[in-house]
Amino acid sequence: MTGLILVGTFISMIVVAFASIIQKSLPDAIILFMGVGLGSVILFYLFQAPDVAMTEAVISAGISSLIFLMALKHLGEES
Repeated sequence: MTGLILVGTFISMIVVAFASIIQKSLPDAIILFMGVGLGSVILFYLFQAPDVAMTEAVISAGISSLIFLMALKHLGEES
């Protein structure tokens, strides 16, 4: 059962990453990027590395996505 969850999570991460690449809207691409980070959190947790999963959740899905959204807002004000 765990193998199915691993494979499903990995495939969904690939699909979401590809969708993020082909996305025309930058905010949508950033939100999809957050989904890839959350998928990696799930994989790290399933690989029994909860400390790495928590760090990945804070950095990838949290801080870097917030920085991207703030940069997008700042760029939108200049143009």
